[in-house]
Amino acid sequence: MLEGKYLNFYNQISKKIEKTNIFTDKLHTLAYGTDASFYRLIPKIVIKTDNAKEVQDIIELSNELELSITFRAAGTSLSGQAISDSILIVTSRKFTDFKISDDKSYISLQPALTGAQVNNLLSPYSKKIGPDPASINAAMIGGIAANNASGMCCGISQNSYKTLKSMKLIFADGTKLDTSCETSRNAFRVTHGEFLKDLKQFSQDTKNNEELRAKIERKFKIKNTCGYSLNALIDFDDEFEILEHLIIGSEGTLAFIEEITYYTVEDLKDKASALIYFKDIKEACSAVTKLKLARDDKSITVDAVELMDRAGLRSIEEDPAMPEFIKDFDENVTALLIETRAKSDEDLDIQTVQIQNLLEDFKVVRDIYFTKDVEEYTLYWKIRKGLFPAVGAVRETGTTVIIEDVAYPIECLAEATLELQDLFKKHEYSEALIFGHALEGNFHFVFTQDFADEKEIKRYDAFMNDVVHSVAVKYQGSLKAEHGTGRNMAAFIEVEWGNDAYVMMKKIKCLFDPKGLLNPGVIINDDQEAHLKNLKGMPATNEIVDKCIECGFCEPSCPSNDLSLTPRQRIVINREISRLERLGKEEEAKEYRDLYQYDGIETCATCSLCSSACPVNIDTGSLTKHLRAEQLSPRAKKTANFIANNFSMTLKGMKFGLGSANAVHKLLGTASMETVTSTMRDFSKGKIAKWNATLPKPISINTNFEQKVSSKKVVYFPSCINRTMGLSDVSVEEKQLFDVTVELLQKAGYQIIFPENLPNLCCGMPFSSKGFNEAGATKSTQLEKALVKATNNGEYPVLCDTSPCTKTMIEKFKSDLKLYEPIEFALDFLSNDLDFTPIAEPITIHTTCSSAKMGLEGKFKTLAQMCSTEVIIPADVKCCGFAGDRGFNYPELNESALRDLPKSIKNAKYAFSTSKTCEIGLSEHSGLDYNSIFYLINKCTKAKNI
Repeated sequence: MLEGKYLNFYNQISKKIEKTNIFTDKLHTLAYGTDASFYRLIPKIVIKTDNAKEVQDIIELSNELELSITFRAAGTSLSGQAISDSILIVTSRKFTDFKISDDKSYISLQPALTGAQVNNLLSPYSKKIGPDPASINAAMIGGIAANNASGMCCGISQNSYKTLKSMKLIFADGTKLDTSCETSRNAFRVTHGEFLKDLKQFSQDTKNNEELRAKIERKFKIKNTCGYSLNALIDFDDEFEILEHLIIGSEGTLAFIEEITYYTVEDLKDKASALIYFKDIKEACSAVTKLKLARDDKSITVDAVELMDRAGLRSIEEDPAMPEFIKDFDENVTALLIETRAKSDEDLDIQTVQIQNLLEDFKVVRDIYFTKDVEEYTLYWKIRKGLFPAVGAVRETGTTVIIEDVAYPIECLAEATLELQDLFKKHEYSEALIFGHALEGNFHFVFTQDFADEKEIKRYDAFMNDVVHSVAVKYQGSLKAEHGTGRNMAAFIEVEWGNDAYVMMKKIKCLFDPKGLLNPGVIINDDQEAHLKNLKGMPATNEIVDKCIECGFCEPSCPSNDLSLTPRQRIVINREISRLERLGKEEEAKEYRDLYQYDGIETCATCSLCSSACPVNIDTGSLTKHLRAEQLSPRAKKTANFIANNFSMTLKGMKFGLGSANAVHKLLGTASMETVTSTMRDFSKGKIAKWNATLPKPISINTNFEQKVSSKKVVYFPSCINRTMGLSDVSVEEKQLFDVTVELLQKAGYQIIFPENLPNLCCGMPFSSKGFNEAGATKSTQLEKALVKATNNGEYPVLCDTSPCTKTMIEKFKSDLKLYEPIEFALDFLSNDLDFTPIAEPITIHTTCSSAKMGLEGKFKTLAQMCSTEVIIPADVKCCGFAGDRGFNYPELNESALRDLPKSIKNAKYAFSTSKTCEIGLSEHSGLDYNSIFYLINKCTKAKNI
């Protein structure tokens, strides 16, 4: 319950921002009060902002009422800088405008674009942004800049600080500044003349302090995100250059980044990588030092060197993709993942030989081998990026996984790393592992920690104090190299930097934020125990998701990420419910469960794409199915079983409903039909399914047709959806999918076999997705038996015309049947049986979640390119959110998931997918008529002349 200043704030801000984007309830404040760190604060108010005007309104009001605010983008932050116990401003996924310069030398970006999205925009021009954090698929630009995130290859030469062109900022008093615009600069000079004068003086004082200046120069020769970017004070003379570079790495404590313009960097496509195994960590670190020095004097070209110690290798050695020989390594073997890039294949060969020659004197336990195979080196890097979460996956349930992030001067790398390993032993962190960007002297070390035990917290504190002394004092390194100071290292900034530098940082904070309202407690924090407070627990909730470390990598792929909750947030809420239940606080737990019903259960598409993005394959969709099953009443289960046992009757009922709806549509017309059904839906509070013009008409199929006897036989199982739903009134096609599929198969010379009792057959997915597991298993078993018989015990391949159904069959069947959905069947069979002539018109394709989970995205693209000379694949459209029949009852999920679709396919003329229900939603929200890819294959192929 809000009161005082917060109630006043809410009442005023809700007049300027939609109330649907302002949250004060327990569920959303907890969900958004979680980032990837091991800290938690619960905000009193969460506001999702769609644009800079909304942010400015919030800042001005919070400044007037003296309420603190924190800015948050993706929340992949690891040091606790994206959480708040006051007002949390979240940049929504609509805050994503961009502009690429005509010569592609720079790109202007709003804060909610992910790094991966930006690189997808630049990829056609062989460009990218410099920062390349391991979290780039999830991390947003606002956070990447605010934390000066770097990563695998960018080092300190291509990070945000070095590639910054300009910024649009909103200051603590609500003032806006565009550093690229002279008019804006002049206006700022008028209103903030004293501010600029003080900033100029800070710069001059720092330059005049020879000891401080020398320390800054030395410390920024390696990666350093501990404290503010004091190098801005000595690197620049212009006040605005100083100002904008101070914002880089300031973690939202100085201003809000409305827009950042980056200079782009060249994205060299020719790459080679090697995973090299050294006898021990000292040998590997010595090799890194030699590589670094050789790169600096330009005698070799090496773009990245990633170290993985034996513990790190052990954490992923069971991965099926990893070579078996890793398991046989002794306790000391350490790997370096090395990458080199070039403008040509010839140059690449020269560079790999140079690197091999440089390393020939070092002791390795396997021969050095560089690969240029994209699939192979992509796997190497995927494994490296998954090391941190992989540790989380094997930790004891209830403990927290912690990742620290330090950098050493390259000349003492081996000695310092050995000392770090000694500290692991001293404090009994036997599971700790080391990996990281060795070429920059930047290592991450990961260990697990129980924060529910006071004794364990004291052990952690003692360990961290030893680490601080070793890194910052003894070796003069960085306590935070790229993860940001946050709350994690705020108490130790003065230890690392000394009094003069720390006093300057405080002056900078006070200049930009005189009332101390922007992200208080982050970077500047005089509490010497700040790193031990507001620690986040990880209570067990369900073994399906207990290994989640709340990293947030799953969020961009979730169709409900801008509508309700994300997979990470669903897990957070379930953990809290379980915690409350164990404490006997049933009433409070029920309050969360009630709030969770819509956001957590009803609007989860259960598409499981989250598991594809998760480094440890956590499937939150499976959790939702489990929870749905728990909620089912005996009566509901009995009804589901009745439907399953009388399935053909159910399909007839569906056809009747579709027929009635289409009859009324013809009578009323589209506009009136939409008005009437929308009114009825509102009146029923969403219980009446949504109608739209792309709703299909009912059909009946005829499997009794004349066929030629052929040695090539295929069992065709038309899904229950495609036996029931046909084309819509607005479809440009004339033939039903069943007829097109039959025509296509016969053209390819196949004799088609249909399973017996076809009207009653179903894969079971419509039941199991709702939690009716018994009914789902009944239908799955029934279908399997029918297909075993139809295929003559697996002799013939089975084609199902719907990808999700095929995936369900593959997962549920126990028999050794050869099951195919349209993409693989076309590539494996039809490509040999038919001649393809691609059409000279642009098409777009949508890979269903099931196809993506089966690894068919690349194959679908290959197939599409066989059929059309121009294939458009929307980079930002994942799951369509229709989720079987959920799109009828929760159409807002489908709408939200496809919000970026129209602008991504504006040049396409035809559209294709492999699932009827997905195609319904895609058609409604794209303006195109989506149909099965079989339509296009049938159009662009002819029988081979043999």
